[in-house]
Amino acid sequence: MTKKGITSLVFILLFSFCRHSNTPLESLYPRQDLMLEYQDDWGRNNYKKIIKEFKKNPLEFDDIVFLGNSITAEGEDWGRRFGYSKIKNRGIGGDVTDGVLARLDEIIYFKPRAVFLLIGINDLWNNTPTIPKPAYIGTNIIKIADIIKRRSSDTKVYIQTVLPIHKEIYSDKIEEVNSIIKSKQKDQNFHVIDLHSIFVDERGLMNPELSTDGIHLNEKGYQKWVDFISPIINSLHN
Repeated sequence: MTKKGITSLVFILLFSFCRHSNTPLESLYPRQDLMLEYQDDWGRNNYKKIIKEFKKNPLEFDDIVFLGNSITAEGEDWGRRFGYSKIKNRGIGGDVTDGVLARLDEIIYFKPRAVFLLIGINDLWNNTPTIPKPAYIGTNIIKIADIIKRRSSDTKVYIQTVLPIHKEIYSDKIEEVNSIIKSKQKDQNFHVIDLHSIFVDERGLMNPELSTDGIHLNEKGYQKWVDFISPIINSLHN
């Protein structure tokens, strides 16, 4: 059977299982008319587009999931990067914390082995009439972890701190979000991975050697990320 045929068979079996268990596959994903206050027009349109792609290629049980925005999405095949095929990419360019909250049903349904979350910069950056405060963003990030753990208790949740960017005006806000994440670690069922610390330069901004535009990562940046968390990934599947 061809790879395409196998994919189609898996989808058919999954759809049948969901229907038998009274959980229609369609219900695992946000509706196309979803409107989020802090999502700009580009982000909203891309969100709808990528959700359609996720529906065609659903997760599998016991996956390791990378969950986030374009920084995660542009890592592309995380399974190839770590040499482990059951790592799946659930990044959406332009996504915000509310967007991730709205699409957790798929994650939870498939009971992933682990979730690596990186989200928050678009909440501060997007071209929307109002910008949420760092406290709102940090609270949403904690809420994402709480919901995953409450509904999929065996899933290990890793919250990765928001990365620095090239504009100093955002530095204090990013630090405030990250401080909220770190302060809650002892009280919650998640682990913090301080990605910010390996991408920040002496000015408190994104290290230009690791980025294409001051926000997104180049290949050197992605390799630094992979090297930093490889021990955790290896512990999850060895």
